[in-house]
Amino acid sequence: MSEYTKHLVPRPELRERIIDTAVEAFSAHGIKSITMDDIASSLGISKRTLYEVFSDKETLLEECILKGQKEGDEFLKNVLATSGNVLEVLLKCYQRSIEQFHATNKKFFEDIKKYPKAYALMTNRHNQDSEETVNFFKEGVKQGIFRDDVNFAIINLLVREQIDVLMNTDICKEYSFLEVYESIMFTFLRGISTEQGAHELEAFIREYRKKVVPADNDTETK
Repeated sequence: MSEYTKHLVPRPELRERIIDTAVEAFSAHGIKSITMDDIASSLGISKRTLYEVFSDKETLLEECILKGQKEGDEFLKNVLATSGNVLEVLLKCYQRSIEQFHATNKKFFEDIKKYPKAYALMTNRHNQDSEETVNFFKEGVKQGIFRDDVNFAIINLLVREQIDVLMNTDICKEYSFLEVYESIMFTFLRGISTEQGAHELEAFIREYRKKVVPADNDTETK
């Protein structure tokens, strides 16, 4: 690529294109199997040009994670502005996480542990999100949606542990990752809900099933 050609694509724009391409590749195939050569080839640029923007694969991976976190922040901001109560916020966030898990190769979650800086970035954010989630639960108690006899810090830790177990077991060889994840999240939410909260949760699940089940069936028949 000539100097003239390189200047036709502004560096900020190229940087975003690289990140978008890497996010898609890592999500679909895992991290380990995707090389910097693969990413450069997908973009039609030289590996040298790629390394001029990102010094190594882990640096690029960190930027991919930061991009996802920024998108998550924007999503939450919009949900908070349009939701009527805490349960609605949590359900929309869980629905988004379910959809993201469904679209991400399990190898991604296995591979990321081999990249310490990127893994720490994700883990630190999860810890921050956990604190915010517990606060949402407590607000839900005030709104009459969640029970007041639950230690939400413990419940939240248990859910995180269940997700970690899910990442490291063979259960998904028998059941789809999406099905297992849904079972964990919906069962746990039923357990902490009041009668009012349970009613709203079941209404959400009915609507969710209408959207998700046909799509899954279509995928399986292709």
